[in-house]
Amino acid sequence: MLDANLKTQLAAYLEKIVQPIEIVASLDGSDKSRELQELLQEIVVLSDKITLVERTDDSERKPSFVIKRPEGPAGIQFAAIPMGHEFTSLVLALLQTGGHPLKLEDSVIEQIRNLDGDYTFETYMSLSCHNCPEVVQAFNVMALLNPRIRAVTIDGGLFQDEVKDREIMAVPTTFLNGAPFESGRVSIEQILAKLDTGGNKRKQEELSAKEPFDVLIVGGGPAGAAAAIYAARKGIRTGVVAERFGGQVLDTMSIENFISVQETDGPKFAVALEQHVRSYEVDIMNVQQAVELVPGKLIEIKLKDGGSLKGKTVILSTGARWRTINVPGEAEYRNKGVAYCPHCDGPLFKGKRVAVIGGGNSGVEAAIDLAGIVGHVTLLEFAPELRADAVLQKKLRSLANVTVITSAQTSEITGDGKRVNGLVYTDRKSEETKTVELEGVFIQIGLVPNTEWLKGTVALSRHGEIEVDSHGRTSVPGVFAAGDVTTVPYKQIVIAVGEGAKASLSAFDHLIRSSVDDEIVATKSGETVAA
Repeated sequence: MLDANLKTQLAAYLEKIVQPIEIVASLDGSDKSRELQELLQEIVVLSDKITLVERTDDSERKPSFVIKRPEGPAGIQFAAIPMGHEFTSLVLALLQTGGHPLKLEDSVIEQIRNLDGDYTFETYMSLSCHNCPEVVQAFNVMALLNPRIRAVTIDGGLFQDEVKDREIMAVPTTFLNGAPFESGRVSIEQILAKLDTGGNKRKQEELSAKEPFDVLIVGGGPAGAAAAIYAARKGIRTGVVAERFGGQVLDTMSIENFISVQETDGPKFAVALEQHVRSYEVDIMNVQQAVELVPGKLIEIKLKDGGSLKGKTVILSTGARWRTINVPGEAEYRNKGVAYCPHCDGPLFKGKRVAVIGGGNSGVEAAIDLAGIVGHVTLLEFAPELRADAVLQKKLRSLANVTVITSAQTSEITGDGKRVNGLVYTDRKSEETKTVELEGVFIQIGLVPNTEWLKGTVALSRHGEIEVDSHGRTSVPGVFAAGDVTTVPYKQIVIAVGEGAKASLSAFDHLIRSSVDDEIVATKSGETVAA
């Protein structure tokens, strides 16, 4: 299964294993079991510290395998043949079980070890999902650190009966002790915040006790990362508070237009951003949502869970999120047939009928990708014509299992109470109402800025974007903004990075000028007193 080049790379990684580990495989006579057996045998011969044990008589899912230390608990299990995006999860599980150091803050490690209770996490993923590995790897690490935690990764495409029985319509989806726990991409910090409420309260107290930052950046996407690096290089106290470092980039499948990087994907790019920021003295505060900005000489950012932070200057780089169509059924059936990531959730609709709403580049690209997986794709566009590039439209119309409907206004997504079963739209030319029977709807109509929490504080455009001048200044003194959240045109990563750097330089200039003004005021006050 592994080519010569990949075997060479893997062998080099496995040299980092410092203590013996076992792979215990549960197999039967199926083709998939033989495929998994081949993969595991190829891995075992690459390291003398790995032992393979094969079982055929236990009650585990087949095919599946456990990675464990001898005499240790079976904390990490894959009910999958973890290739594709999950190959990295497999390699990390081998290295970390074999004693390779974990890249976690000491406080996070301690919090995991102190979790009280028995936890079995079952995460359903697809091998084409670029959001799944972070979730899989988070639970695997938790299982390594706490013997009362078990992490099971399940390939939804391999165990379709379970997917159907548990009514899983999106990945990653995680169950805790048999009950639904989380759906979508989550970090280890977000998981802990949900499990350890006492720890979250302590975290808010710690945040509120922090000294004011010279530059406080709200948002950890490309703009926020660039702003942090430029501020830190000036030697000033810099902090980044974000819901998740990487922002919208984490949901991007392929990046091929960032200058000097020929090709990468969003999660890899986000990791590189964070590593670059962490190479400087920047205080990164993840899993924190800003809910209010309070102007003043020290600008305050209030957080959702009760804490607050202060900065002499603030840079807003909260980015954007998928735009919703706001019709009946969309919210009700989210993750039950309504999806926003075709790469992640497409494999769950293999052989089924789906719709894509949106005729721009993202919508047409989604329809093309899905056409190779699902039974049939219906693409609906509100305008009289598709808006995607001509080359994409040509490819789309060459596909036999795609129907394109223009001048279509989606009015409702229907379902049976458990999952999507159709879509209702109005033909804008004839004003006739029509219905499409299907099992999934992928919404691809662009982005909306994350600025609801700023209304009434900073000036926003009619589209909800933060209005900025040529220096990234907002309507509030000392508050700057950068990236997709602003009125700057063309929402591109490379533009966000440049705007973040510019906002940071402007904030630094503001700090210098403010300190000079303070000195002048203090001097004049002193002269007045002396007189």
